[in-house]
Amino acid sequence: MTDRNRRRRSAPRGRRGAGEEQAAGEATAGARRPLTLTKLERHLYAAADILRGKMDASEFKEYIFGMLFLKRCSDEFAHRRQAIVRSIRVDGGSAEEAERRAEDMAHYGDTFFVPPPARWPRVAALDKEVGAGLNQALAAIESANPSLDGALRHIDFDRTVGKSRMPDERLVALIRHFGRYRLLRDDFELPDMLGAAYEFLIGQFADSAGKKGGEFYTPRPVVRMMVRLAQPESGMRVYDPCVGSGGMLILAQSFVDAHGGEPGSLELYGQEDNGGVWTIAKMNMLLHDIARADLRNGDTLADPQHVAAGGELMRFDRVLANPPFAQNYRKAGIRFPDRFRFGYCPENGKKADWMFAQHMLAVLRPGGMAVTVMPHGALFRGHAEQRIRTAVLDDDLVEAVIGLPANLFYGTTIPACVLVLRAPGAKAQPRRGKVLFIDASSEFRPGRAQNHLGAEHIEKIVGTFADFHDLPGYAAVVTRAELAAGGDNLNIRRYVDSGPATVRYDVRAHIEGGIPRTEVDAHRGRFEAAGLSIDALLVARGPHAYDFAPKLGERAGISRAGISRAVDNARGVRRRRLALRCAFANWWGEGEDLLDQLTGTRAFASVRDRFVASFRDALGGEGLLDHTRSAGLAARFWGDLEVELETLMRRGYTGLLRCWIATDSDDLGAELRERFDAHPHGHLRLHDLVSATLAAVVQAEAGLEASMCALGGSCFDLRDPERERLREDIADFGARRKVLHRRLYLYLRAAAGRLDDDESRGVVLDVLGDEFERMLEETVAAERRGVTEVFEHWWDEYRTSLRRLEAERDVAARALDQALRSIGYE
Repeated sequence: MTDRNRRRRSAPRGRRGAGEEQAAGEATAGARRPLTLTKLERHLYAAADILRGKMDASEFKEYIFGMLFLKRCSDEFAHRRQAIVRSIRVDGGSAEEAERRAEDMAHYGDTFFVPPPARWPRVAALDKEVGAGLNQALAAIESANPSLDGALRHIDFDRTVGKSRMPDERLVALIRHFGRYRLLRDDFELPDMLGAAYEFLIGQFADSAGKKGGEFYTPRPVVRMMVRLAQPESGMRVYDPCVGSGGMLILAQSFVDAHGGEPGSLELYGQEDNGGVWTIAKMNMLLHDIARADLRNGDTLADPQHVAAGGELMRFDRVLANPPFAQNYRKAGIRFPDRFRFGYCPENGKKADWMFAQHMLAVLRPGGMAVTVMPHGALFRGHAEQRIRTAVLDDDLVEAVIGLPANLFYGTTIPACVLVLRAPGAKAQPRRGKVLFIDASSEFRPGRAQNHLGAEHIEKIVGTFADFHDLPGYAAVVTRAELAAGGDNLNIRRYVDSGPATVRYDVRAHIEGGIPRTEVDAHRGRFEAAGLSIDALLVARGPHAYDFAPKLGERAGISRAGISRAVDNARGVRRRRLALRCAFANWWGEGEDLLDQLTGTRAFASVRDRFVASFRDALGGEGLLDHTRSAGLAARFWGDLEVELETLMRRGYTGLLRCWIATDSDDLGAELRERFDAHPHGHLRLHDLVSATLAAVVQAEAGLEASMCALGGSCFDLRDPERERLREDIADFGARRKVLHRRLYLYLRAAAGRLDDDESRGVVLDVLGDEFERMLEETVAAERRGVTEVFEHWWDEYRTSLRRLEAERDVAARALDQALRSIGYE
């Protein structure tokens, strides 16, 4: 914690922005509080708990999706109907006339018309034959709205599961549960929140469904990475030939919106072979308020359905896809066979990967780009697939091959890759005749059952693709000639050596003792970046080796357990740590200015990009943080707090602080609270902030007292560096205590609702700054641990030499011999 507060300026007057004005204009006590994303997700998850046990996730997910859609449509219709009735009455119409005219579908525009059997009061009154009543409601909505044709008819609340149907009591409980909250756009803290919650629910069902989940859901971090690689723009056509739940198209639109573009100008197309999954995608689009997406149901390889007026396949600017792995196909009767001009894969053997890739290339517009997931086998399998790869490479259509971590996708633990493909002649001039290989297989956050791409890993992949240059151990640019020399094998490990360094054993060092100077020199740059002088731990042992220093100071000898303490307390390391904290404090003012820019804008991602670039430029190269790590750290901060920052954009500082206070009072069962405590979509809770601050105050007080006692009681026994360290600790703990006391005071005032806008801004920026600084210190501490591990490795390898072991053996043997002789054994 630094003195960032001294550098804070007040929020610029006249720059409160739309979000701040909205927050300032909210009604006070008793007003309807906005429904947070966390609360909505918990609400939907609790709905699933009502049905859980009677059937598995792959079966009851349709019940939840159907009920959610029914409630949303009914609430939006009721809201619009009230407005119509009110308008007619204002114009002088009678109550009867207003009610009659409100049944005219022409009044509802983009709002779905909901016939009487599907309106929520009628649904909520169901108590007998509830399944049949719900089916009637969905059928009525679908019949009244042509755009829903086929989207709801597969949902059957009355079907038999096993040997019985869902009992009325459980369906009534489900209806009552959904009746707890109104699902209007104005009721949500963020405008696209219902769609985001639906995506969350799809992900939860994919997780529960195991292998089946991979058929309809691509993990969202992977999709975000692919969309950022594709860079869709306003006015483009975007296509997903294996659309699944529709996430790639939705995030493509979100990308355009977040960069300040016109998302409504984006044309979205998709096709899905599985009818049930196709309906999930249709509903997903509608809950994201995307009614214009053209989604078709059918086999993309056998019968692509997006055909232009002239009978040719439509062309697209961007193609995003995750085709099914291990897929067979039938060549007979295939439509538009000219798509496969590079050849056909075997029909059997589950090797249709390059068939999908060729389809994507065939439907690209000039200048177009495709980004697709592929299994690694497609990179190196021989025969027909090798001939296709050669032809594709000869036409210079492959721009990048990106290896992803294992256990990232539902349904398979094997690692996959991403291919970036370009239309003929579409590569930028410097990239022609070259392919970028990226090995991101070790870039992930481990999970309990599945690994995840973090925002920092996505930033590294996207940044490396944008730079298109070699990065040792991570990326390599390979020419067409080099690929041809390797038989057009695209196996990433052939070109990127990301494995552990070869271990070379210095036999002389093991025999005679001492750490080889060559090994020390190899790590010298890393030590210098950490501020560590090797003199703090090592002493020269002739011209070719080092020994561990016999003592650290005058009081204690070094031991393996003391290496970490010795590294952390080294003067240069402490100074480098302080310099990094000061650099962060100096930069944070610029970071605050960028966060101020969020209010009143919708270019969320554009502000994010400037934020990441600003931090990277200011702190990149500062000690153990290179430019790649610093950019990844800023991206991680933004990604982990994305909901907070989106709320800040929409509702301003005061609105975000109110959400933190509102989250305190969420009524959750113990089981749900435990499930969601680590969920990244959750808001911070003011209660937790107060508790953490109180704990930090106690810690600062204890640290201050301990340091003062050590300095005052033992100063004559301490060397100058140790006294200097204690004085630094006292100053640090004292400053921290002062900041924490002020912070605690503001938190308590916030809980009482007694902060003005500037004070709210100060509280929010303090919390965000602390969180960013915590991430920074964690990252640097992990790098320091890596330095410590180098010395620990040397201790284990070289501390005890063969000569020393032999000497100790000889001493022990002589002692044993003397003991035996003393008792009469010769």
